[in-house]
Amino acid sequence: MTADKPTPTEAEIAEETRRLRRLRLLVQSAMAIIAQGELPVEEAAELVMATRRVALEMFPGKEEAFDLIYRPRLQRLMQEVYRMQ
Repeated sequence: MTADKPTPTEAEIAEETRRLRRLRLLVQSAMAIIAQGELPVEEAAELVMATRRVALEMFPGKEEAFDLIYRPRLQRLMQEVYRMQ
């Protein structure tokens, strides 16, 4: 028998929604900066890692979710912009 999780309050749902919007904006901004191709590859890689750090501060314990959802997008963009193999 498993215990039911308490239903989140409207305030908790609103906070989660706000953090998700902020995360999407963060990732979109990082991708836009990388897509310009003006950063050295090392700085672009640092930007990806900084984006991941901030995401995990916002959503502690969600490393796997970030790595499944956002890391592939960022890696594809890095490969495309910097002609990486």
